[in-house]
This record gives sequence, C-alpha cells and structure tokens, in this order.
Amino acid sequence: MHDQSVRIVTRNFGVEHAHRLSVYESRGGFRGLRKALLMRPEEVIAEVKKSNLRGRGGAGFPTGVKWSYVPPGSPTVYLVVNADEGEPGTFKDREILRNDPCLLIEGALIAAWALGSHHIYVYIRGEMAEEARILQAAVDECYSRGFLGKSVLGSGFACEMTIHRGAGAYVCGEETALLNSLEGKRGWPRLKPPFPAHKGLFGQPTIVNNVETLANVPAIIEHGGEWFASLGMGRSGGTRLLCVSGHVNRPGVYELPVGIPMRQVIEEVCGGVRLGRRPRCVIPGGSSTPPLVENELDVPVEFDALAQDPRIQDVEVAPGVPFDLGGGRRLKSAAGSGAVIVLDDRTDLVAACARLMRFYAHESCGQCTPCREGTAWLARVCSRLAEGNGRKGDTALLASIAAGIAGNTICPLGDAAAWPMLGFLTKFRQDFLAREPR
Repeated sequence: MHDQSVRIVTRNFGVEHAHRLSVYESRGGFRGLRKALLMRPEEVIAEVKKSNLRGRGGAGFPTGVKWSYVPPGSPTVYLVVNADEGEPGTFKDREILRNDPCLLIEGALIAAWALGSHHIYVYIRGEMAEEARILQAAVDECYSRGFLGKSVLGSGFACEMTIHRGAGAYVCGEETALLNSLEGKRGWPRLKPPFPAHKGLFGQPTIVNNVETLANVPAIIEHGGEWFASLGMGRSGGTRLLCVSGHVNRPGVYELPVGIPMRQVIEEVCGGVRLGRRPRCVIPGGSSTPPLVENELDVPVEFDALAQDPRIQDVEVAPGVPFDLGGGRRLKSAAGSGAVIVLDDRTDLVAACARLMRFYAHESCGQCTPCREGTAWLARVCSRLAEGNGRKGDTALLASIAAGIAGNTICPLGDAAAWPMLGFLTKFRQDFLAREPR
C-alpha cells in the first residue's frame, strides 16, 4: 500500500478563502521564499536537482537540470509559467490557480530568484476566465504587501509578474509556440536548437515551467530536496496530481504518490468502474499517451515506469513490426500530464479514437506537412470506420499515416496524434478490423 496522506500541492484545497494572501500566510505560506532569499541561487537549484522534481506538464524533464541550462551571468532572464492547460482529460492546474494561487506565486518567485529572473510571465488558457481573475487578485495583493515589486520582502531582489491570457490554441501549450504567442506572433512552434534556455522570450534566456511543477518548489525549499525525493520512486520525487475522468465512480483531482499502481488509483481511490463493469482501456497521461489494457494496470503511475515497464506491451505499427523511437527505444506509454481517462468494456473504442483524432486535426497549427495533412487523414479515415463507412485496408492505412507523422514534426503535436493512434491499433486492432467491409 502507498501512503496517500501526504499533501504538498493540495494542502490548502478546501480551506475557506485559501486564495487570499492572509489565509495563505497563516498556513505557512512564503516560508519557502523567505528561506530561499537567504540562500545563493545556485544552492536553490542544487536543492531542486536533489529533489528529483520532474516537469508536471507532460515531458517529465528534471526541473533543476532545466534551470541549470541558463547561461551563467545572463543579464536578462525570463521565467514563463505555462498555465495553458489544454491536454484533453487534464484539469489539475486550474484547480491550483482557483484554490491556491499564492502557492504558484511563491514557487515562481523562488524559481525567479534561482534563475536571476526579474520578470515572470504567466501564460494562462483563455477559457480560464475565473482562474485568471483569482490569480490577478492574488498578484495584486502580493504587490501591495511587498512580495512582488522593486524589492521582494525587502531583499533588494526586484521581480514583476504579468498575467497574459491565451486565445484557446492547444499548440500554444508547447513552450516555443507559447513564447511566440506571448510575443504577439502566430503561435507556431520554433525549431530547436536554439533552446529557450539560451534564446527564448524576446530572444533572451527563458525557462518555461508548468503550474504544478512550480507549486512543488516552496515545499522543496522549506523541507529539503532529500525529503521530497523520498516521497517518490526511482528518478521521480514527490507526489503527482492525477485528473481521473471517464467511467469511474469518483472522478476528480487526486494528489497521490508517484509509485501508486494505476489499478489502485482506479479501484480504491476512485471507487472502481461504474456499474460494476471492467476497465477495457485506460489512457494514463492525457489523450496524447498510448492506452493501457486491463492486464497492464499494475504499473506505477511514474514517468519511467510507464515508458519502460516490461508489463506494458510494445506498440507496433503492424503485426510483428515494433514502432522504434530511435536508439532501440520502443513506444510503450507515458505519465504525461497526469490525466487518467478510464473507458469501460462497453465503450466503442473506434469512435473514441476517432474523436481524439478529430481534436488533433482541428488543433494542428499547419506549419509541418506531416502533421497538417496526416492528422486530417487520421481523423477522416478513423471517423469513417467509426461511422460504418470503412474501406478495406483502412486499419493498415491508419498505421501507415501515424508512422509517417511520428518523429517528423517540429513540435510534439504530431506525436501526440500518432502515438495514441498507434497504441489503439496495437491494443485494439480487432475493433478496427471489424469495421472494415468483409
């Protein structure tokens, strides 16, 4: 059994008026910032490295390592908070913004101190109007109390925070598309290198971090990196916010140990599949992650486990032909953004997959030909199968199209469509073949 009592990011959820600065302070808020301001920036980065905090936006990259990529002595550095939560099935960051905005502000300020950044931008999804209002009110309070401005808590460290609302484009969740949008340009992803840590917002070194990622930083500084690392498993420290939706009895946002098995999340935390049915398909980390089947659910909800665990089948482009990510790595699944979507044994999985493909076709920015043309074809072919108008060979055609997209685009949106398509075709191939004419 895994200890589910530890609360880091959600410890103030449910507390009356927790979004107000006075309540946040009364519950120990800003102790991490006060401690960080007495540390050297490199000490803060070292503590975050020690914590094994990995990016909670989807990629799972080590946060402290990412911070260390900023060239030493850079005169201008920007910190950008990615609050453009658009991955289908993901609804955790908005809960932090709504319930505990000061936690994000504190985490961002600690990161800014460590990076030598004097300006924080929060890029928030345009549809989150209420969350943007709550966050702006918290920012205004922090300015009035000296937590933001020309001298944070009288330390001499100047730091401003600007909130910028996006316009609802999924692709702007990708960090370089987000930066282009923030600059007032079309939200098209940039070629890398150069990476944002060297040349990002307005051409200056920039670090982009997810909301949940930064919300963990105050506790890491207050209690120590080793403490945070001890709560996790392997190379992943701390807890994770899981957004569980679909056919479960108790959907919602849960803060859980990263080592907890997926089966325990579904059966114990969420009360099992509704109406006593069985889970046929579980999407473990947002719609862009390949699905799991019932006999794969004993895997931990941790980054490396979902990507490498031998209990998870390799994804194949066609029978006997494994999909190679390069370097001998096979596509299994991913922890992604922590969005768990549970589909029971009555679900029309071809129709569900078609719905996902229509989303990615709609959200493709059109910059890369494989994604622009390929996602449209995936949506078209998958939809006609779902609607009973399939053609002979459509299943193989879908596999071929998806394989042509994966790894051939500037940003991961192409992969985000190709990987679940390949996953569904491998795990549920017979469902697709059954829709082809005999």
